[in-house]
Amino acid sequence: MERVDDQDRALGVVVSRRQATREGWLHRVAVTVCRDERGRILVHRRSEQLSRFPGLYEVMVGGAVDVGEWPHWLGVHEAVVPDTVAADPDEVAWNGWLTEPELRSTLPEWRFTPDSHEAFSRYLVRVR
Repeated sequence: MERVDDQDRALGVVVSRRQATREGWLHRVAVTVCRDERGRILVHRRSEQLSRFPGLYEVMVGGAVDVGEWPHWLGVHEAVVPDTVAADPDEVAWNGWLTEPELRSTLPEWRFTPDSHEAFSRYLVRVR
């Protein structure tokens, strides 16, 4: 992945995800908010074995962006997916569907990853 500055300008330095995370370097991330055909939003809880945010909930799926793959610091997308999801048990301990009002009330109560709040806020601005 490519390091960027706080204005999302590429620094011309390619690093591993592990190194960027360990050093706290800014890098690009693209995520997708998944909805089913009824409009419910997919929420999942991260496996306890993951190195970053074990056991915390997330509102999106995605990850770090490879060099040249995406021009934004945090790109948020939407996808309509079938309501039967086959999650990787090494990464996902639980997943379920919440309506938007249910998710709004759950965000302050459950322990979500820090970027879940930011991504969901950006997503709501975009779909409104």
